[in-house]
Amino acid sequence: MKVAFLVAPEGAEQVEVTTPWKAVEEAGGTPHLVSTKPGRIQAFHHLDRGDTFPVDRTVAEAGTAEYDALVLPGGVASPDFLRLDERAVAFARGFFTSGKPVAAICHGLWTLVEADVLRGRTLTSWPSLRTDIQNAGGSWVDEQVKVCTHGPNTLITSRKPDDLKAFCDAFTAEFRKAEGGGGA
Repeated sequence: MKVAFLVAPEGAEQVEVTTPWKAVEEAGGTPHLVSTKPGRIQAFHHLDRGDTFPVDRTVAEAGTAEYDALVLPGGVASPDFLRLDERAVAFARGFFTSGKPVAAICHGLWTLVEADVLRGRTLTSWPSLRTDIQNAGGSWVDEQVKVCTHGPNTLITSRKPDDLKAFCDAFTAEFRKAEGGGGA
């Protein structure tokens, strides 16, 4: 399974990129870093600069059809930058219109608020996104991880870095189901 990780050139929470990335690899999948610009992304440890990571494809080059699933890491800045980029929003929306699973943690849901794909869904996130999610037609719950199947695809959401183990376990299981039981 080929999994796109959509992040802005800077501002992604490093642990919310690296831990799910490792989970995809351990499940036998192939993660790809997709961003709005080529080169490298600058990750953060909350407000402090973390490591940089190479971009595999830009949203201008990548197509939803070449991926089996999407992961949206959080960090405050990255999702906020992504929601202002029409190509990034369209890329995320494409996973919903094609019935592919999507996993988002923390502030990563902001891109999906902008993509207008949350109506009728129950999900979780960092608590400050609750009103945004409700205004976008979603139902917000304060749970470690929430799996919501609505229409042709599944959305797996989580609140924060402390929930990463449950998040990774849930999304790799759902990605396997979508693939028909193979590796994530």
